[in-house]
Formats: sequence, C-alpha cells, structure tokens
Amino acid sequence: MAPKQLPTVLLAVCSTLLGLAAPLLAGDPDMLQDFCVADYKSLDGPLRLNGFPCKRPENVTADDFFSAALAFPGNTGNPVGSAVTAANVEKLPGLNTLGVSMSRVDYAPWGVNPPHTHPRATEIVYVLEGSLDVGFVTTAGKLFARTVCKGELFVFPRGLVHYQKNNGGAPAAAISAFNSQLPGTQPLALAMFAASPPVPTDVLARALQIDGGLVEAIKSKFPQK
Repeated sequence: MAPKQLPTVLLAVCSTLLGLAAPLLAGDPDMLQDFCVADYKSLDGPLRLNGFPCKRPENVTADDFFSAALAFPGNTGNPVGSAVTAANVEKLPGLNTLGVSMSRVDYAPWGVNPPHTHPRATEIVYVLEGSLDVGFVTTAGKLFARTVCKGELFVFPRGLVHYQKNNGGAPAAAISAFNSQLPGTQPLALAMFAASPPVPTDVLARALQIDGGLVEAIKSKFPQK
C-alpha cells in the first residue's frame, strides 16, 4: 500500500469504529461486575457521579433487588386523570448499572398521560387493563398514533414526544419498560409553563403565536418548580 494512501485508510477505519461504538455510547454504561447496588448514603458526601456508587458487596441483601411499588394503583384524582409510579434506580437500588427500569401508569376514565419525553430511554408500554389511544411525534412533525388494547403493546422511540389517553369510561392501567435505569421524564407543559426561573412570557407568546396575557393565564394553572 502506498504511504500516501495510509491516512485515508486509517480515517475510514476510525470512522467505522466510531459508527459501531455510537449505539454503545448512547445508553447507560455497561456494568463491570455482577451488580452495583446503589449506595444512597453516598449522596450525603461531596462526591457526585453519573449514577450511584456501589454498596460494598457484604452490605448487599436480597431486598436491594426487590420492590412491590408496581403492585398498587396510583392516585388518579388529579387534573390530568393519571398517575405514574416509577420503579427506577432512585427507588430500587439493585437496578444501578443494569440499564433497565419500569413504571406503572394508572388512568381514570378518559384520563391522559400528557405529552412528554424520556431523554435517556426508549419506552415499551404494555396495557394491563382497558384501552389506550397512544401516539408519538417524530422530529419531522409526523404523528404515529393508534389504539392499544388489553394485552397489546406499543413502542415510543427514545427522546420523542408521546402521550397516552384512556379512551373508555372505566379505569385503565399499563406497565412501561425502559432501557435505562433512570430514563428521565420531561412533560412538555411543565417545561414551558412551570420552569424555575420561568421561561420568558414573550418567548412563549411568539413561539406559540398567542397573546402574552394568555401565556400568563396558562402559567397560573401550573405550580412553579
């Protein structure tokens, strides 16, 4: 191989390796031991990590890997008519470094899980009871929506805005699984109208093409974080 061709070949090889590595870099980091049960007490100290430090193995028990959080319905007596109960690394320490979590969503009749995103995970939702109208919007602005009934499931790609609505007059419930120990949830309405400090009213008015007074009226409906 001619010497002048070598840099081109190396560049191509490096580009290929980076392309193959990108999916690995996009998710939670891989574990380097059998388990790394989250040590919540470490948060009292000055050290901060991307995740949680591990408990010493001799201090780990079976209860670190157990939770009954999803066994009970959430309280849907709120304006949107839904309740999300999370089973992530903040609630279940044994999930630390494992790259998975779940949540339960309960819906009052006609209740809605409002548009939101999960910046760190893809979500797959399985309907336990009832029937849901679900959908997500792509970055190109296309809506993919359909009805999902008991025993069926639907996938929401990572980071895309999505929603669920109970389309019946009886309560509904679903279980969601995520490929992250802490997927994060950002409701659109709260991000725009309940941020602290608040998003400037004139920014929202121009973005939404509405009057500033209406923006303030909407903000008044959401408690500031």
